[in-house]
Amino acid sequence: MLLFLHFLKKKKEKDVPIQTRKPAAKPIKRTSEEFAARKGELGEYKIDIQLDQLPKDCRYLSDLLVKNPKAKSGYSQIDHVVLTPYGIFTFETKNYQGTIYGGKDRKTWLVNGKFKMMNPFVQNYGHIAALKTLIDEKHHPLFISMVSFTKRCTFKVGLEYRKIASNELIVYDIELSEFIHRKLSVLKLQHKQPLLSEPDISTIHHAFTQANIIDPTTREEHKLKLSNPEDTEVIAGASAACVACSKPVSAKVQAYCLANKRFGGKIYCFEHQKTR
Repeated sequence: MLLFLHFLKKKKEKDVPIQTRKPAAKPIKRTSEEFAARKGELGEYKIDIQLDQLPKDCRYLSDLLVKNPKAKSGYSQIDHVVLTPYGIFTFETKNYQGTIYGGKDRKTWLVNGKFKMMNPFVQNYGHIAALKTLIDEKHHPLFISMVSFTKRCTFKVGLEYRKIASNELIVYDIELSEFIHRKLSVLKLQHKQPLLSEPDISTIHHAFTQANIIDPTTREEHKLKLSNPEDTEVIAGASAACVACSKPVSAKVQAYCLANKRFGGKIYCFEHQKTR
C-alpha cells in the first residue's frame, strides 16, 4: 500500500509542468533624437491644452505646412495659428535650453552665447507673409506674432517683446494662454466692435485648412531641406562636424548639442551623443 501511494506521488510530481521564468524585458535605450522628439511632443502637448481652453469664439490650427516660394524649402511650417475676433495670432515655438540673447535689430539671436539661430520674429514674419497670401488683404493688419520658449530658458531680449501692447510678443509656453487673454483685453478696449466676424473666422480657418499640406513625403522633404547644413548659417568659431569622429552633422544636431550643457559646447554626431 505504501509503495502504491509513493508511486502515485511521483506520478503527480512528473505531471506538474515546470514553470519557467520569462526573461526580464531589456530596458529600451532611447537615442538623443528620440529624447529631443519626446521633449518636443510634451511641449506641443502643453500648448495644445492651453489652446483648448481659449474662449468659444476662438479657433486654432496646429502644424500647418503651406507653400512659400520665398522660403528655402519652398514651404513654411507654422506651429500654431489662433483665430480670434480681434486678431490672428501666429506662433513659433522653440525647444531650446539656456539663456536667449536677442533684439529687434539683430538678424540672429544667441543661445547660451554660443549657438546662432535666426531671429524667431524674422522667421515668423516669413510664416505670416505666406498666410497673408491665402486670405483677403483687408485682414492682413490683424496678424500678431508670438514666439514661445520653454521655462528651461531665460530671456535676455528687448523689453518691448514682453509688453502686451506690442504685436511681437515673446512668452514662456506655460503663459501662452495668459498672454492671449491679456492681448485680447487690450484690443477690446481699443476697438468697440470685433474686427473679425464669426463668418470671417470660418472663412479664414477654411482657407488655412485647405492650404495645409498633409502629404508625408512633402513634409519629410521639407524637413530634410531645412536640416541640410548648406541651407543654414554656420556658427562662428565652430565646425558643423562631430568632434569625436569628424562626421558632418546637420544644423539641427548642431543646435541640439550646443543648447545642452552636458556636451560642454561641443558638437557630437548621434552615435557619439550616446557616450556622453
